[in-house]
Amino acid sequence: MRAMAFEQVGRPLRALELPVPKPGPGQLLLRVRACGVCRTDLHLLDGEVEIASPPRVLGHQIVATVQARGEGATRFAADDESRVGVPWLGWTDGDCAYCTSGRENLCPNARFTGCDIDGGYAEYALVDERYCFALPAVYTDEQAAPLLCAGLIGYRALRMCGDAHRVGFYGFGDAAHILTQICVWQGREVYAFTRPGDEQAQDFARELGAVWAGSSEEPPPRLLDAAIIFAPVGALVPLALRAVAAAGIVVCGGIHMSDIPAFPYEILWQERVLRSVANLTRRNGEELLELAPRAGVKTRVSVYPLARANDALADLRAGRFSGAAVLVP
Repeated sequence: MRAMAFEQVGRPLRALELPVPKPGPGQLLLRVRACGVCRTDLHLLDGEVEIASPPRVLGHQIVATVQARGEGATRFAADDESRVGVPWLGWTDGDCAYCTSGRENLCPNARFTGCDIDGGYAEYALVDERYCFALPAVYTDEQAAPLLCAGLIGYRALRMCGDAHRVGFYGFGDAAHILTQICVWQGREVYAFTRPGDEQAQDFARELGAVWAGSSEEPPPRLLDAAIIFAPVGALVPLALRAVAAAGIVVCGGIHMSDIPAFPYEILWQERVLRSVANLTRRNGEELLELAPRAGVKTRVSVYPLARANDALADLRAGRFSGAAVLVP
């Protein structure tokens, strides 16, 4: 099978021919139909998130069909109609204090798709069927892919904002464009913060229903109830804290962020909350995939052939498209 593999920090992915794997107990062999490109993949390429055992096939927003099942795998039929989604969370131990208390996203022994387990930048993938999702039929393969990380981690971050009415998104990329549609459907107000001068992203945010869009260096016209920082830029944390009202919530939504600069206590005072979000739970996935069609979420995708994975990653880094990038083998 063809695959695009990570081999070393600082180097582009390499095209390889690998043997098609065989499923073991509880596993599925999947034929990949689409795989989303995520900012986490850039962090892996840059060594900001470690890959312990390269080479590794990246990709953790997989849409695929079941080609074969290992012993005991019975959740999905093995045919070209059994379409499943595969997220970042690929395995947990199931018996640690986090797993047994509904917090499997924090399992210390968790394994992650495209990092510890070969992912979807390939023609086939081998997965644990327990960590797969059935996908809403209303989405094409390419449209469904971004829901499996950008949508899921965004949804988890939004849940941490409670019933906040005025919500700000710092960094308007794949996650924010999905969440904006959910928030508008829920009756919330969305404020979009982008790189200074990025009028394309600001126009895109307004098109999706944001009531305001501007530079991350600008204060919003009204204080926010909550803000989610998707851009991996620690300097945005003090700006977001200044933008939220008393008791406001700031959620750092990325797996990696540059150092947060020192800031005065007064912008955290008055019971403001600063927290991070980590990974996802399978329940998050089930909830989001049920909610997205009801909210009328439509993902905007730029499609690349698998062989152009490095181009897709470069375009993501440079912000050359709106929405999400998706690879198609």
